[in-house]
Amino acid sequence: MTMTESHTAPGKLGLEHFDVLIVGAGISGIGSAYHLQEQCPERTFVILEAYESFGGTWHMHKYPGVRSDSDLYTFGYRFKPWEGAPIATSDEIKKYMSEVIEDAGLDKYIRYRHRITAASWNSAENLWTVDVLRLETNETFQMTTNFLWMCQGYYKHSEGYTPEWPNMDKYKGVMVHPQTWPDDLDYADKTVLVIGSGATAATLVPAMAQTAKHVTVLQRSPTYFVPGRNVNDLADQLRQLEIDPMWIHEIVRRRILLDQLMVTQQSFENPEAVKELLLMGVKDLLPEGYDMKHFTPKYRPWQQRIAFVPEGDLFAGIKAGKASMVTDEIETFTETGVITKGGEKLDADIVVTATGFNLSVLGDIPFELDGKPLDWSQTITYRGMMFTGVPNLAWVFGYFRASWTLRVDLMGDFIARLFKNMDSKGAKRVIPQLRPQDKDMKIRDWMDPNNFNPNYLMRSQHLMPKAGEDPMWQHNQDYWTEKDILPQADLNDGSLRYE
Repeated sequence: MTMTESHTAPGKLGLEHFDVLIVGAGISGIGSAYHLQEQCPERTFVILEAYESFGGTWHMHKYPGVRSDSDLYTFGYRFKPWEGAPIATSDEIKKYMSEVIEDAGLDKYIRYRHRITAASWNSAENLWTVDVLRLETNETFQMTTNFLWMCQGYYKHSEGYTPEWPNMDKYKGVMVHPQTWPDDLDYADKTVLVIGSGATAATLVPAMAQTAKHVTVLQRSPTYFVPGRNVNDLADQLRQLEIDPMWIHEIVRRRILLDQLMVTQQSFENPEAVKELLLMGVKDLLPEGYDMKHFTPKYRPWQQRIAFVPEGDLFAGIKAGKASMVTDEIETFTETGVITKGGEKLDADIVVTATGFNLSVLGDIPFELDGKPLDWSQTITYRGMMFTGVPNLAWVFGYFRASWTLRVDLMGDFIARLFKNMDSKGAKRVIPQLRPQDKDMKIRDWMDPNNFNPNYLMRSQHLMPKAGEDPMWQHNQDYWTEKDILPQADLNDGSLRYE
């Protein structure tokens, strides 16, 4: 049997069956499929993707200027060298992903316009049965798999998060959310109000300011930004020496990760010093005497994500008078714009609500275990990837302080090792479970707000799996620790039950 072939599942006569079903063909799904094919070639698999193309976020986001806020040497996969500028556009990222798909022959495993609408586990058969909607024809059918590899991301693609402000319905202009950007929106010579700050606003504002009459950013709370040249001098020097691209990729990747580790450590140990350094980098690019309250957050660095601004384009727009910042809250909408609580009237032809997104817990798919609904908030996470009492399932949830894809690679190795361990035992299922020594462990929310507290995560903590005091029962968001721990993790220490 070849990898592209499925077979009829035992106990499920006539249903198409695969050893592994990967949900999503975004950055996580493509990377996971690559590792599965390379490390476990004996397993059959399929990738189901709801969109008409691969890319996930990079396919779905269409707003002006959309680009990465992580460098592509670490956001790119470890097995595929990145040879462009560190910060890339969505088109450049999709081109990179298309090369991965073509080089590895992954296209034959992807089924586009297929959405999973339900998933149920049967212990008697050791199988997941998934209900699938074929979006092209509106047909529904079922498939079975031994293992679900959830790579669908962590937020709802269908709609972004927009708060409810007083009198929003009275506004007569155009209101859009970056997540559902219309193709025909014309903002040339228009007055634009962008509500919210962060990576999306930092991308959107410079792009719109090029042709808009003026762009005003209204933020409730500032964000930390890091301006810098969109080049990597070390990579360019190594290219001049005609070093092998894979070597360049790995050397630059390690250099960046070391620098990021030092900044992350200092943000905990010397937050005021890091704060001063970050603010100094921004102040130097702003007009003389500019009020730095607009770029001075109330939280310490890295308690929320720090956004990189290539070439300082956001600040260049402010300096040129094409963009401006207002730090305040909204009192009410009017027919022509908003009035802030401070009494400032901000009129706009277009209002962009860059106010974040809604968390999606495992794709918001209804799950059942042996006929009983599965409530993820009643489970405890095993290493931020599997969940107590839930057999044969892993969820790729990346890092906030480091590139998401770093965890895709680590989890690819881990799950391949897990499969081989199962094979050596003749096990058909693996279930995370608390050990006797864990029974009195203190249980808390998925993410400690003192560690990391973005609004979208805090709003939805009650929906997420729980965490424990022991690092084994957490997603600790620390790549630099996990890169050493995960490859050495004992798969037979009692935290995983094999049956």
